[in-house]
Amino acid sequence: MSDDTTDYAREGIEHARHAQALGDQWARHVAVLIAALAAALALAQIGENAAQDGAISYQVAVSDDWALNQAKDVRASIRAVEASVLESLPNPPDASAGAAIQAKVTAARDTEARMRDDPLSGDGTTQMAGRARTDAANRDQHFHRAHQFETVVGALQIAIVLASVSVVTRVRLFAWLAGAVGATAAVFGLAVASWPA
Repeated sequence: MSDDTTDYAREGIEHARHAQALGDQWARHVAVLIAALAAALALAQIGENAAQDGAISYQVAVSDDWALNQAKDVRASIRAVEASVLESLPNPPDASAGAAIQAKVTAARDTEARMRDDPLSGDGTTQMAGRARTDAANRDQHFHRAHQFETVVGALQIAIVLASVSVVTRVRLFAWLAGAVGATAAVFGLAVASWPA
């Protein structure tokens, strides 16, 4: 949990404690509200951090997949050039030399084809590009989820501030607003947490 969040909750609880010392039953209820909001805030931040970690992990996977894809594509292109160069050589007078060159051409073409599309091992550039696209979609979903949790965190921080202000100013409307904002944020946070990642 960030230091700012802890400070929000601590300050609100201190205001409520001060009011409690005055014997105000209503302030005790607000203190419980602030504690509940702080707990919800902590859970929302855990969800936000988990979503951010997932997004970063998928970003690393996307980068790795595309880097491997490009390296394999370069190697496949080298094999294609190798086959073309060998095919452009004049026919050797010796038939066995011609067969050896033809075998190298075939091997180069086969290696190029396997590097570009290898469904058995899943390591062809086609398969790597597919993995990279899937990882990118997962990354984007985790980023979206992290942004939704950021909204929840912000709303809960506002609710804690409103509850704290209600204790200090003795304006009960702020406590009711804090409860409404906090409840709405908590419900939205539960919805975000329950959506499949």
